[in-house]
Amino acid sequence: MKRSFRKWSLKPAIFLAVLGLGLTSCSDDDTDDAITEENARVTVRMTDAPGDYEKVLVDVKDVMVQVEAEQGVTDEEGWLSLDNVEERQYNLLELTGGITQQLADSEIPAGFVSQIRLVLGPDNFVTVDGVELPLATPSAQQSGLKLNLNQELEAGEHYEFLLDFDVDESIVTTGNGGFILKPVIRLSTYADTGEIVGDVHPTEYSTLVKATSGNHTISAYTSDSGEFVLHALPAGTYKVTITPEEASGYPPFIKNDVVVEAAGTNNLGTIYLDGSE
Repeated sequence: MKRSFRKWSLKPAIFLAVLGLGLTSCSDDDTDDAITEENARVTVRMTDAPGDYEKVLVDVKDVMVQVEAEQGVTDEEGWLSLDNVEERQYNLLELTGGITQQLADSEIPAGFVSQIRLVLGPDNFVTVDGVELPLATPSAQQSGLKLNLNQELEAGEHYEFLLDFDVDESIVTTGNGGFILKPVIRLSTYADTGEIVGDVHPTEYSTLVKATSGNHTISAYTSDSGEFVLHALPAGTYKVTITPEEASGYPPFIKNDVVVEAAGTNNLGTIYLDGSE
């Protein structure tokens, strides 16, 4: 099953906390020439862990950080919207096979950042059997689930983060056939993680690629040309399982002991499901 994308509108915002983040600088130099003195640069990108739907549209309105917040400051003080956020509907199922979507790229004053949050609107939808259905959002989401970061951002440094939606975990079915959006996001940095890349042949089938190590499981579908990228993997040794769709008739392919190093890329090359070279 291949994936797709679409635009959308402005309505009252829903605040979504980002789960599980540690901030780490992406710059090895003393100063990034493109960054204004006394500022830090923050880039936020989004990708998708696969889900068994035809389309999943999420309504992104804003990406925010809480700056210069100290103990005793209320949750609603000190919030700063990042620049260059493209407000639109994003089809999460297009963001697989190594594709990421930039959500924000902004300079902010260097200093202490306590929290980060993704702001969603109400126009979220899922397509099942060709029918687009609303993704209801519980009132608890509207009150704002937030994550404490408590991290100092240094002047002249560039911090780049990846939001990885887990579509299967984020969409909950109700007893009456409806759907609820309860986003589950893995958020990580490019600086202290690595990636696994490769391509799978034949390319006419949709293929799921999954890397597992301990509690970490990261997955993506191959692109139309058979390529895949598993982003933001914590350093370690992984089992990679490549599972083509059932209609292909090919069995899963397993590769053990795939080593990932921080800031490194492990290229598995071309994997032939039919055993050819």
